[in-house]
Amino acid sequence: MPGGRLTQQDRQQIALGLADGLAYAEIARGLDRPTSTITREVMRNGGPTAYRADLAHRATERRTHRRSPAAPRGPQAPPQPHGRDAEAVREYEETLTTVFMQSGLPKMMSRVLGCIYTTDAGSITTSELVQRLQVSPASISKAITFLESQDLVRRERDERRRERYVVDDDLWYQSTIASARANDQVVETARQGVAILGPGTPAATRLENTARFLDFITESLLRAAEQAREVLHTKAEAPEPDDK
Repeated sequence: MPGGRLTQQDRQQIALGLADGLAYAEIARGLDRPTSTITREVMRNGGPTAYRADLAHRATERRTHRRSPAAPRGPQAPPQPHGRDAEAVREYEETLTTVFMQSGLPKMMSRVLGCIYTTDAGSITTSELVQRLQVSPASISKAITFLESQDLVRRERDERRRERYVVDDDLWYQSTIASARANDQVVETARQGVAILGPGTPAATRLENTARFLDFITESLLRAAEQAREVLHTKAEAPEPDDK
């Protein structure tokens, strides 16, 4: 894949592709770039419906100028374990953040979640998040409160009594269950509408089909979540030693 920054012409091609309803992957193929590059570019600059090539180009130039006078931050970054490429990790964290944003999470919440997921410990403190993301403790607190309300992080105290924010397999289970249960109210309200609008009428039939669809999806999702949890939490049996 070619390196270097996106040019103004590249951004014009991205804008045209979005206007034509092309997927990020298709736009990326046309420019011979990674899909993640196009995804980050669009999400940084207003999203697919508000992206403008000239505004995106000027915004990138401003960000570059703001960074130029700053002292190099590379030596201050924590060393990467397991021989990882620090720049590759940073790029991946940005890509993961963008994916979380596309799923509906606000930007700061996505940054915090992406940061936690790329730690080997699966947990992090406020001070560590402040240092890594270069934001205020208040911003971290707000993001954590939101993520906790969505069952996407959990608070714990470590041996030094510091509050840590944790992600693990069980949180995805809890979040999935909460998401599935959120359909129950839609189903109930849809069926109330059937009685009001008159069974058999076009509007009532539409609402009844909605309720039946969500009922089926919810039941399937709950069943799949239970099965997945059971499989993931089952420890593999240790292989028996060979007889010699």
